Amino acid sequence: MDSVNLEVLRQAVAWDEAGVPVTLATVVRTWGSSPRPEGALLAIAGDGRLVGSVSGGCIEDDLLDRLRTERPARPEQLTYGITAEQTRRFGLPCGGKLELVLEPLAPGNRLAETLAAIERGEMVARRVDLETAAVDLLGDVPDAAVVFDGRTLVSAFGPRWRMLIIGAGQLSRYVAEFALALDYQVTICEPREEYRDSWAVPGATITTEMPDDAVTALRPDRRTVIIGATHDPKLDDLALIDALKTNAFYVGAIGSRANSERRRERLKLFDLTDADVDRLHGPVGLPLGSRTPPEIALAILADLTARRNGVTLVAAATRPASVGDACPAR
Repeated sequence: MDSVNLEVLRQAVAWDEAGVPVTLATVVRTWGSSPRPEGALLAIAGDGRLVGSVSGGCIEDDLLDRLRTERPARPEQLTYGITAEQTRRFGLPCGGKLELVLEPLAPGNRLAETLAAIERGEMVARRVDLETAAVDLLGDVPDAAVVFDGRTLVSAFGPRWRMLIIGAGQLSRYVAEFALALDYQVTICEPREEYRDSWAVPGATITTEMPDDAVTALRPDRRTVIIGATHDPKLDDLALIDALKTNAFYVGAIGSRANSERRRERLKLFDLTDADVDRLHGPVGLPLGSRTPPEIALAILADLTARRNGVTLVAAATRPASVGDACPAR
């Protein structure tokens, strides 16, 4: 999960266990250009300390003033940016609107259990009833960060996004660095000693397993990205065959369009359905005309970011061929 939200949960639990009153604010809806995404958290202690963010600062200040006057007795809904005056006052971008749920943590809030599940590497959903203040933990975790119907708030929590990159080449270094900056947990699979010995990206884990074994050990879920980046079918295809059978969020491989089509034909020779093979993103990334490893890495992370945010972009097949299609990496 987002490292900022994880920090908020840890601090909120620590305050709560120390007997400090805590109010948890969750962004549940946004319209227009909002400063923080749905699911963003802010914890405010009874003495005015806070951790996390729901805006650039003005809304936090208003929440502090509200809570100094009166802490709500039960969860409540709050909306900012309804009027032009509010938009100017709170520094929201033009047309921006932000809806929050304020939850005063009470006995039975189950936040510590939520945090424990996250730190065990599990996904969990926390449901709050605004009318009764009852809190439940659910095993059925929604794909969205939050689901809010006006009475019930369901927040999804779990391990942050994971990325497995096959091959420790130059491109992989840039992909790993960009992914780490975007809060992915990055693992590099590199069974070739000559490539592995020159690998040096702080924060990324390296494994010497064969690619199919690395995929199996990872146990991909819908927060997992797997990218073949070796240009060697003996390695990339090993990973792809197993990865395409999982519910991984994104499975891709570098290569030109022609090589990508040949790869799809090879994959059909194994026990993969047409639907499995259709899940492969290849050439991987957005068609930016990328030529250099940093540009290709940018195209890959841009595509991932758009898909994670639910943004639909023009498909590569409907756009003119880019100069990068001539490059083996594209």
